Amino acid sequence: METKTTTQQINRLNEFRQVIYACAFWKEQDAQFELLDALSATARALRSFPELSLSPFFRRQWSSAYAAIERGRQDREWLTRYLSQQIRPNSEGVVLLPLDMSAWPRPAAATLPDRQYVRSSTEDVTGEDIVVGQPYSLLGWVAEPGASWTLPVRGMRISSEQTEVAAGVAQVRAFCQARGAAALQRHLHIVIGDGKYGNHRFFGPLRTSPCAQLARLRCNRVLYGRPAPQDKSKRGPGRPPKHGARFDFQEPETWPAPEQHLTFEDAEHGRIDIRYWSDLHALEDADTPFAVLRIQTHLEQDTPSDPEWLGWQGPDYPADKLWRYYLERPTLEQSIRWRKQLLHWTLPEFQTNEAADNWSTLVTLAQWQLYLARDCVPDQPLPWQSPQEDLTPRRVQQGLWELFLEVGTPAAAPKTRGNSPGWPQGKPRRRSQRYEVVKKGDP
Repeated sequence: METKTTTQQINRLNEFRQVIYACAFWKEQDAQFELLDALSATARALRSFPELSLSPFFRRQWSSAYAAIERGRQDREWLTRYLSQQIRPNSEGVVLLPLDMSAWPRPAAATLPDRQYVRSSTEDVTGEDIVVGQPYSLLGWVAEPGASWTLPVRGMRISSEQTEVAAGVAQVRAFCQARGAAALQRHLHIVIGDGKYGNHRFFGPLRTSPCAQLARLRCNRVLYGRPAPQDKSKRGPGRPPKHGARFDFQEPETWPAPEQHLTFEDAEHGRIDIRYWSDLHALEDADTPFAVLRIQTHLEQDTPSDPEWLGWQGPDYPADKLWRYYLERPTLEQSIRWRKQLLHWTLPEFQTNEAADNWSTLVTLAQWQLYLARDCVPDQPLPWQSPQEDLTPRRVQQGLWELFLEVGTPAAAPKTRGNSPGWPQGKPRRRSQRYEVVKKGDP
């Protein structure tokens, strides 16, 4: 049975590679695919981008690695549709889709247009977690709950004319269109965001979306209920009220009786209290009602944890399950971490935004290749590493070279084309244009 399962996984990986080679890459097809394999199977640290050309799976010269990125063309809309069809629901029939933003720091790239001041965990500017670079919005899929396998389904660079929330809304809409109405109706799809998405700017544009939304709310929010019905015969002049009773997160006396109130024990979080209210809205958008959850953990301790507030826009659902689904949101942060550390996402210093987008797509595909190969490669720990049964991305990467030697590559072998003609004689050299860093205003 184990051999049969392994064979099925290898066939699935082979099918993925063949389809990606045939449909995802247009120009510089072979060089892009070999660069993808070199990236996926290189488990050592890199100091520069052209070192990937030293991989045995990249049969071309180092300059072809740059050609693959700078001249290559990719069908990203098709790729979003294809990756969306690879998604499978979890054991409860739910698809969890964490959404987040990550920065690609480029503080010294004065010739790169549309650089911005971006919040990041890397302190490149005066210790305030602000970097000069470019933000990317990533919508992921929790392939294995509680594990390291959360895979990007769609990524996009956020321009200086967009906010992070507007980019997230565009990500969700594009995913819903790619996923298809039939799949969205069969299973509940939940987009999970952190505090930047917990507001009417995110909930409002997606109130008719087939995907539900779950996002953290600020602890000092003030919301409002639905206004009480009025007798038209007794109503005075003026428009009817838009807001009902006040709901202040920091004033318990303004809270009505919760529609769900659960108290239970958890091995990791101790005694937990969850309360659930529906049909609340923000002052700025009375047409977008959503539910609110208040979660407090470790009630058995003398000083319990501070309460956490979540906003939920979707069908009626058990509050405890929504809280557990939200706990899967940090898995996307882990995915971004190994995207940067193992797959060297932010290592290259390309001169154009188009090249950065092409490279980001290859990094996403490398994450999918590692996921599909996780049950096909043997564990090959280094002498100081302990054996693993469920391989992490790093351990899959360490043994992937052996599988690639077995399955081969659909890319064609390189052909000798002679020496490069070099810079044309008489063509003037011009200094590249410099760009100012964009500072966005308040949304």
